[in-house]
Amino acid sequence: MGSSLKDFIYPPETWPDEILALEPPRKRSTSGGQGGSQENNQVNNNKFELPDELGILAIRNAVVFPGTVAPLAVGREKSKALLKDVVPNETVIGILTQRKPDTDKPDFADLYEVGTAAMVLKVIKAPQGSISIFVHGIARFEVTGVVATEPYLKAKVRLLDTSARITKRLRALMVNVRQTANKVISLSPNVPEEVSALLEEIEEPTALSDYLAANISLKTEERQKLLEELDPARRLERISVELANQLDVLELSHKIQGRVRDSVEKSQREYFLQEQLKAIQTELGKEDTRAEELKQLSDNIKKAKMPERVEAEAMRELDRLSKMMSASPEYSVIRTYLDFVCELPWSVGTKDRIDINQAQRILNRDHYDLKKVKKRILEFLAVRKLNPTGKSPILCFVGPPGVGKTSLGKSIAAALGRKFIRISLGGIRDEADIRGHRRTYIGALPGRILQELRKASSKNPVFMLDELDKIGADFRGDPASALLEVLDPEQNANFTDHYLDQPFDLSTVMFIGTANYTEPIPPALHDRMEIIELPGYTETEKLNIAKKYLVPRQLKEHGLSKNRLKIKSDAIAAIIKSYTREAGVRNLERNIAAVCRAVATEIAKNKKRKATIEADNLAKILGPIQYESELALRAGIPGVATALAFTPVGGEILFIESASMPGKGTLQLTGQIGDVMKESAQTAFSIVKSNAGKLGIEAGKFTKFDYHIHVPAGAVPKDGPSAGVAMFSSLVSLLLHKPVRPDVAMTGEITLRGLVLPIGGLKEKILAAKQAGIKTVILPARNKKDLPEVPKEAKKGLKFKFVKNTSEVLKIALGGD
Repeated sequence: MGSSLKDFIYPPETWPDEILALEPPRKRSTSGGQGGSQENNQVNNNKFELPDELGILAIRNAVVFPGTVAPLAVGREKSKALLKDVVPNETVIGILTQRKPDTDKPDFADLYEVGTAAMVLKVIKAPQGSISIFVHGIARFEVTGVVATEPYLKAKVRLLDTSARITKRLRALMVNVRQTANKVISLSPNVPEEVSALLEEIEEPTALSDYLAANISLKTEERQKLLEELDPARRLERISVELANQLDVLELSHKIQGRVRDSVEKSQREYFLQEQLKAIQTELGKEDTRAEELKQLSDNIKKAKMPERVEAEAMRELDRLSKMMSASPEYSVIRTYLDFVCELPWSVGTKDRIDINQAQRILNRDHYDLKKVKKRILEFLAVRKLNPTGKSPILCFVGPPGVGKTSLGKSIAAALGRKFIRISLGGIRDEADIRGHRRTYIGALPGRILQELRKASSKNPVFMLDELDKIGADFRGDPASALLEVLDPEQNANFTDHYLDQPFDLSTVMFIGTANYTEPIPPALHDRMEIIELPGYTETEKLNIAKKYLVPRQLKEHGLSKNRLKIKSDAIAAIIKSYTREAGVRNLERNIAAVCRAVATEIAKNKKRKATIEADNLAKILGPIQYESELALRAGIPGVATALAFTPVGGEILFIESASMPGKGTLQLTGQIGDVMKESAQTAFSIVKSNAGKLGIEAGKFTKFDYHIHVPAGAVPKDGPSAGVAMFSSLVSLLLHKPVRPDVAMTGEITLRGLVLPIGGLKEKILAAKQAGIKTVILPARNKKDLPEVPKEAKKGLKFKFVKNTSEVLKIALGGD
């Protein structure tokens, strides 16, 4: 049956012996008032005389009933003041319960009017200063007036009569209550047998109801109502209902324990404990930790606002999770899957703020020149503004390293107000990096596309796929093929990741690809993208970029100000010409950083306070000149021609060298050249042999001599058809013993008929020719239409000769007829 009050601070086994000697009354007089315990030497068994005035002790979260012994903790000043006037076993006080337990200084308005008059049996003072008292409830009383509120509460009181005539109905109630109480005792653990015997000895209905009211589990408000109820019959009826409820709970508990006891024979001990806890809390209407976890997952699924089909699948997986043991290996797999599904941005995105003028300002702020590229980007944004729901094309920036492809993507994201994501595809060989692994595999993960979207928490970011031309393929699949669905506006609305196994809408994502050159990109993937060329920079463009962007950035990173370090324009120009050879500006920025580090070191050593760097100072900081023109070493020798080539890092000049030796007319090719370039050499050799008479070459030279074409820098792989005219010119120069003009460079693909076909990378090749000191450039006639797109600065000082066939090439390269 347990202890009688919630606020007991001492368990019964620690009570003093004189308190334990007291027992609840077996009989009470019905002639007026209530009798106390038979052993209470201060109470008359026939009638209790209640004083007209009582000191009041306010208690919280507890109710003391007549006939019961209760320990109470005393801590408030008024309560301590009351105890100073108390003589144990002589003084009777009034105990009233607070209406609101959080009231610290209660007045009579904060207390119930009906309470219990009680004898103070013992006062115990703890060493730390707290006080506890043991009281014995005697009779009910009602407050009729206020006597004092200081130094403690004191009130006029009236004894309440709870006597009742014993009727058959009342006896039946008592029997029924005893039987129910005995059943509760038998089902309750750790309850001594003496309690049942004690119940049988209590004959008075008032004493029985008070004893049970003090011992069953009730809220404070319900206990107070029982205290205020003066009719013992109605009190017993209420107690009977509460006992019946408690009995139902205990019977369910035993039923659950029996069911769990049967299941434990087929499972391990841990499973038994989990099932028991789950069953008990399910019957009592409470949720355990796992139930809270499942509820949280259910709430997260609803908050994600995913499509109905996906939500149905997620709820199905959640139902499987709820029926699964947490120790099961699949439990963590499903839990991880559900967490990922809920974290995906199904309905979360940023709102586009497309201001074309602002976008233009951002592009001009972040990038120098690139007028054609900026124009296309602004057109793209304008269409998005006029038709936000339209399917936008996939842009792909193609150009050498360091020309600003990635930073353009960031600028577009800033102009749109979207989040920016970048992933590098260089070296990826596994299709699962794009589409994820199936969940049947151990350690399965989603693809990079959905992983990055989850991290960005946005369904419509600017998503940059960097280095599209560096994707590989092997037995694990072709990642480039997996990108076909991602980069197709007609399909990506239903992109399906293997791990998610449900469609995810990528149509609102703005994909931007980057590549150094387009040849390695598969045709199907190339067809899905709009290619935007970013050519290399001229020297003037590099100078302006350095002055406007690179120098200020490096000064800031090295803790220098404009007053402490000034880099003159001639110094920057010297770095561009003599220390870098690139289409972009990365090496230029590295050299500027080297200058800043050198000056920062001098300033940190207190050797200088500020510095001005001119071209003459560079050798001390950067060392000797790294790049010089090779034309003087190669010019004036028959069999040497200057070709223009386009590489992933920009334009370059190539020297095609031809030599002959006694033999049988075979052709040898060296210089780590690719198959296409080898075919160009074979074509050039065939044209020379077939036109030997027209060119004035002796026919016997092709049967008595072997020929060797070499392209220097043999450690560097080279390929492409555009060196065809240079190889042809080199062979003719060798056979006629006429050197190719040293100031002439050429590019173009040739056919067996001697036609010159157009080439790509025109701007880069012209820039390379200008840097090498070339004066005349031979170009295919069909490239004449592309020349206006080349900056005027790159064309300045160069003569352009457009040719249709190899005969025109020889007239310019060798001179004469």
